[in-house]
This record gives sequence, structure tokens and C-alpha cells, in this order.
Amino acid sequence: MIRRLSFVLCLSLLSVAFCHSRSIVSQPQALKSFKVNDPRNEGTCTYTVSVRTSCLSTSYTRDQISLAFGDAYGNQVYVPRLGNPSSRAFERCSTDTFRINGPCAYQICYLYLFRDGPDGWRPKHVTVEAHASYYGQSQPVTFYYGTFIPRAVWYGFNYCAGRHVAPS
Repeated sequence: MIRRLSFVLCLSLLSVAFCHSRSIVSQPQALKSFKVNDPRNEGTCTYTVSVRTSCLSTSYTRDQISLAFGDAYGNQVYVPRLGNPSSRAFERCSTDTFRINGPCAYQICYLYLFRDGPDGWRPKHVTVEAHASYYGQSQPVTFYYGTFIPRAVWYGFNYCAGRHVAPS
């Protein structure tokens, strides 16, 4: 019985390891200080960022939503404002997709969101897909939030294998 359970567990772990999109499941953390790269640095790589807003969020938000993500080697992409407040981006139960240019990165291993404004907002998850660059094609990665983003603090995930992400 224990051998069968161990075998099934091993097969389950192997099937997760070979999925196309790498999903990272954990709780987001707040960073009191976070250094972002100069937003004028356009870089040479293109990313697709898909943001799914939770069905438990406010109906929509006019808040400023900023995004920063990168790899374990200090390559960082920073977007000072995702969307346009008049476009009604980030409506409840919707997915908004953005094409972003920025510095080329290896495998994305951290992502932080910053919210400023009175409305509030609860993303379900954010997926980043890097298009081919001189570093090669990295796997899409999904960061699961499922909670309201606190106001005026960088909030997210760092899975860069012990490397620190741009502290200020």
C-alpha cells in the first residue's frame, strides 16, 4: 500500500515538473523598500503579461497599478502604470493582457505589484511570458495572489533561489 502511494506521489510530482507553464503557489509578501530600475530603459525584449482580476475584487479600479519583475541576475522590467484609468482595466472577473518591452531576462523568478489609490484591487494571478531573446525562450510563469493588494507597498513573490532582489 505504501509503495503504491509512493509511486503515485512520484508520478504526480513528475507530471507537475514537466508542465509547459511553471506555476508558483505561495503567499505574497510585502516589501517595505524596493529599488526599481529606471523606467526609461526600454530594453530589447518583449513580454506578455496577463493579469486575471479576482471575482471577489471591487467592480473595477482606477488605482495606479505598477509592476516589477525579473530574474536572479538583476535583470528587471518595471512598468510604472499598467493600463489606463479611463479604460476600466482590472474589472472584476476579467483578464487584461499587456505587451511590455524591457531588458532581457533569464527565467523570471520574482514579481511585485504596487497599488496606489482609494478603490482597492484583488488580482487572482499574474502570468509573465518572455518572447524569444538572446537569452533564449524562458517558460511562462504564473504568480498567484488571491488577496487584496495593500496600498503603497510593493507586494508579491521572490523565488530567485536565495538571491536578493534589488533592495533599496
